[in-house]
Amino acid sequence: MSRTIILYGLGLALLMIALKSIEYRYMLRDLSTEFYVTLVALLFTSVGIWVGLKLRGNKEPVGEKEPSTEVENEKLKAQQLAEAGISQREYEVLQLMAEGHTNQEIADQLFISLNTVKTHSSNLFAKLDVKRRTQAVQKGKELSLLS
Repeated sequence: MSRTIILYGLGLALLMIALKSIEYRYMLRDLSTEFYVTLVALLFTSVGIWVGLKLRGNKEPVGEKEPSTEVENEKLKAQQLAEAGISQREYEVLQLMAEGHTNQEIADQLFISLNTVKTHSSNLFAKLDVKRRTQAVQKGKELSLLS
């Protein structure tokens, strides 16, 4: 952390020295105004690009995932759900349970009634052979339905 701060400080100091040097040469009228404007523009553009890359970090570019892998994962997940006899809506309820949402929050997020959430929960409990939400989440993880 402190190393990063020192490097940024040194970078800014060098930038300030370069700008002051350009300002000094401008005062002496060594070069034309267009040259100085171009030089400052290039300097700030390169610093902006560098800072942007640093702030972006090692994040994976959007759209760079292999589509075949995503499709295969979806097919595998659908197959696991079919084997367990769990519908897509019940799976969504299970995911929200795993995130710690209450029945009312699940109903609000899925735009269904509270009684429907309770029905889906009961169906899940029966299909997973459990009695409580925590057991359902644990069983879902064991069956690799949840990550």
